[in-house]
Amino acid sequence: MSLISPEELASRIDDPDLRIVDVRWYLGKPGDGRVAYDAGHLPDAIHLDVDGDLAARSGPGRHPLPEPAEFAERLARAGIGDGDFVVAYDDVGGWIAARLWWMLDNLGHAGVAVLDGGLPAWTALGLPVSTDEPEFEPAELHLAGRWSRIVDRGELLGLLRGRRRPTVLDARAGPRYRGEVEPIDPVAGHIPTARNAPTAGNLGRDGRFLPAAELRQRYVELGADAPDVVTSCGSGVSACHISLAMRIAGLPDPILYPGSWGDWSTAGYPLATGPEPGSPPA
Repeated sequence: MSLISPEELASRIDDPDLRIVDVRWYLGKPGDGRVAYDAGHLPDAIHLDVDGDLAARSGPGRHPLPEPAEFAERLARAGIGDGDFVVAYDDVGGWIAARLWWMLDNLGHAGVAVLDGGLPAWTALGLPVSTDEPEFEPAELHLAGRWSRIVDRGELLGLLRGRRRPTVLDARAGPRYRGEVEPIDPVAGHIPTARNAPTAGNLGRDGRFLPAAELRQRYVELGADAPDVVTSCGSGVSACHISLAMRIAGLPDPILYPGSWGDWSTAGYPLATGPEPGSPPA
């Protein structure tokens, strides 16, 4: 299970092996996710911060992946163990929650899902929120020792220059992809050949994921049925939303470029602007 509805989560809320994780986070507003958590969250939810808990302090891009052992230790200290079913949620359609889902799934934790529709879908049903912060005993969490299905910028550049180029999907909103605005990274634009696949396109009007058949059609039209697909975004967070959507659609898992545009844009590599993917790097 990669996705769980608010209705199903509510029916399992008293499960002692359930760990709900609030990962709300706001671009350019460090600490505001914790403030939002303190103001009200799902019952017994803990809070993990993208900057402090789901990323390394240094590395390529703005949210580099931490060492798996360090990541496992952080979660174990928070009370997440081997047998726990982890549900991540946010309030922006799941693109932050998908980061935690991707990390645990990639390292072999079988029980992890994203709350479909997040906090807005939960409260829309009149389900309760709390300001109490739970305290769980430290647990034992055993995860794989290395990340898999990831690519760095040098490897990606080489692939794009090769004969068998991957399909690159950029999860950022259209204006950033086209290079019309760039609120945080040093250069505007996108990786040459990348196709724009904004995370909002994975969701219906109710903020929940589209049905699997619709997601499959969307991604096949974007070229995601190619042998190799690489997902990218600004810093390797919202790209995981594409991975989740493709999993729901029954498509093969893509490769994540963790550094994403935040890394590529600092390397002096070729870039493209405008609505078209652009030509492969020379």
